[in-house]
Amino acid sequence: QVQLVESGGGLVQAGGSLRLSCAASGRTFSSIAMGWFRQALGKEREFVAGISASGGRTSYVDSVKGRFTISRDNAKNMVYLQMNSLKPEDTASYYCATSYYSLISNYTPRDWGQGTQVTVSS
Repeated sequence: QVQLVESGGGLVQAGGSLRLSCAASGRTFSSIAMGWFRQALGKEREFVAGISASGGRTSYVDSVKGRFTISRDNAKNMVYLQMNSLKPEDTASYYCATSYYSLISNYTPRDWGQGTQVTVSS
């Protein structure tokens, strides 16, 4: 099991930027894909972005393409989500999650962090 701790959330005006970080513990970090999810109030949790174990492949939900960038540093056991041009509809709790697998094509969430709140004001 991998322990995950997110940070970097906060309140930002529309058009602004935030960088979320996720610190992971455990020896298997570099062998598993990672992802970011979000859940807005009253809505289901949705996939936002994913990155393969090597960092060579990424995937995004259409609504954030061109605005968000996922990255990872396997030497530091960290995964990041750079969020630019934020919109009020990006307001949600953001969670990082491990996968059972290394590839992004069959990403399946396994371990979850506690989440970090992102609020975008208009």
